[in-house]
Amino acid sequence: MINMAKRIAAFGEVMMRLQVPGYELLSQASSLHYTFSGTGVNISSALARFGHTGYLISRLPSNAVGDAAEAYLRKLGVNSSMITRGGNYVGMYFLENGFGARPSRVTYSNRQESSFNTAPENTYNFAEIAKDIDIIHFCGITLAMNDQVRRHMKALAKEVKACGGIVVFDCNYRPAHWGEGGYAKAKPHYEDMLQLADIVMMNEKDAMYILGMQTDQTERQEQLMELIPAVADKYQIAVIAGTHRHINNDNTHSLRGFIYKNQAFTFSNLLTFSIYDRIGAGDAYTSGIVHGEIQGFSPEKTVGFAAAAGMLAHTIVGDTPMSSESDILRAMTEAVGDVER
Repeated sequence: MINMAKRIAAFGEVMMRLQVPGYELLSQASSLHYTFSGTGVNISSALARFGHTGYLISRLPSNAVGDAAEAYLRKLGVNSSMITRGGNYVGMYFLENGFGARPSRVTYSNRQESSFNTAPENTYNFAEIAKDIDIIHFCGITLAMNDQVRRHMKALAKEVKACGGIVVFDCNYRPAHWGEGGYAKAKPHYEDMLQLADIVMMNEKDAMYILGMQTDQTERQEQLMELIPAVADKYQIAVIAGTHRHINNDNTHSLRGFIYKNQAFTFSNLLTFSIYDRIGAGDAYTSGIVHGEIQGFSPEKTVGFAAAAGMLAHTIVGDTPMSSESDILRAMTEAVGDVER
């Protein structure tokens, strides 16, 4: 197959992930393991692993922590040439791994004071960036941060569109970031991004809660099949994709992906698997959809590839997807692998 390598950038914050060992609680642990991550980091790294050039558009502090973050990004295959320096902090989050009935818990710290979230008006040269990339990825988590960050996002999306690039938007709504009355606050900003987006990651819950769309259907699948075409039509979105997840009694998860394109739904097989590290698996799914679209895969292959990418990400420690295209294609055809010799 012809390699359709693209220049893909993600706009987002670099966060320090501070993980408690094993399944201990923060109140029990005496050490933490730190790495750097963030939705933009995960997307650009995953797509770089698939053979594209993955850039991160972000701002890091001009200190040793910023240097450590940039070094870590390079190790992940992320091109850091679009990262600027300034400010004093990186946002942090503490991760406690769930077990059985106890869910994993993420506690954020120093988020709004981070270099990224305090970046002033003229931090990035969006006109120059837009000329150098084919695809841009944005995330609802970034959209939740503050008005200045939202202005950056919308300005960059408009520049990329003006240059003929593709805009990807992952709804990724996080109630804790928007606060009380969050859906009403979020709606106009989500609508702005949906009007600029070509590929959108969302499901029926986003349509119902964020966009306030109504349905008489009670089953998730029927709600999805009624609302997603209406969203695609209203905002003129070429591709909408997402997942339905079910947590089973034996601590395994089941995942089914969908893609809506050319006025038709395509679903992946239902995948059931054990969880090692759940954080970042949605980003693996998104990167699979984007890669499938770039490569011109059929909808069946794209959604199958994305679902397998999401499944594999649950089996790897850390936020960032580490699977290659060949790893994922193998996982699509083999349910459980023996030792590779």
